[in-house]
Amino acid sequence: MSLIMSYIGRKGCVIAGDKRRIAYFGDKSNREILEEELHAGAIKNDDELQKRAADLGITLKITDDACKVRSIGEVVVGEVSFRSPFETRRRRIYGTTNGYQIVELLGSDISKMEKGESSIVVFGNKKTKEMANEIIKKKWKTKTTLKEISDIFKEVMVEVAKKTPSISNGHDIFIKHPKLDKKEAQKLLRDTILRDVKILQKWREKLQEDLLEKAESIKLASKILNEGEIGRVVSIDENRLEIILGKNVQAFDINWKPLAKPGEKVLMLLDESADVVVGDLAVIENENLCLKRNNSSLKCDFILCKSD
Repeated sequence: MSLIMSYIGRKGCVIAGDKRRIAYFGDKSNREILEEELHAGAIKNDDELQKRAADLGITLKITDDACKVRSIGEVVVGEVSFRSPFETRRRRIYGTTNGYQIVELLGSDISKMEKGESSIVVFGNKKTKEMANEIIKKKWKTKTTLKEISDIFKEVMVEVAKKTPSISNGHDIFIKHPKLDKKEAQKLLRDTILRDVKILQKWREKLQEDLLEKAESIKLASKILNEGEIGRVVSIDENRLEIILGKNVQAFDINWKPLAKPGEKVLMLLDESADVVVGDLAVIENENLCLKRNNSSLKCDFILCKSD
């Protein structure tokens, strides 16, 4: 769901992109029906989109703050992405004076690349591309400045947004005009792409690490004890109690780092006025951490979980 237009020529380059993202939630076959109707131009505005989604039992999340075009030094970049449950495909255009490269990525790996020296390149679904190309063709002049091209792209965005909810009214535009010959342009593009893809790789690695950490946290959170025996008191120092954990109990800090395994000792605090003896059983009853014998409350700064 995007419209990205780029002009690359001997005097510089211009890129424009809309800011809409649409996420679909619901039955897969109905999602595909809705997307197909949207791509074909059968749905004309936001109200029709919401109504048709409701008819198909699809929930939509629509945002208009996406950054689909950007600049890296003297290079402009535009990206459309296609997400599946297993992978993300990206199609990017990198442009500067006298050169462009179109890169297709599977995850963070380059799967296809093409390059050229001058062109007008439009990314979008079939309908938005048809509408954009028609307006560009109608407005284009033989001698057109970068500023005039920028104005044409703005007009295209406004006009296309009136006819389809697949793009937003808002858009971003960048103009770059460094002095580069064709050879210099391709070298700059190649170096920029390599750096940019490396950043994407690092971002994906970090994202994967975060997802694994979250998955582990969710897994551990499902094991939090809210009822049962914890362990027995093995030493007493005023209101500080050493408790040896039971065979099915383990302790983690608040960041889910392991503190103590079954059979290892942990420190808990007891109300100073409470009665306690070595051998007392610590339990969780009705979600309260206490001594079994007299229900005296205990405190700890860690998480108690069932062990595997």
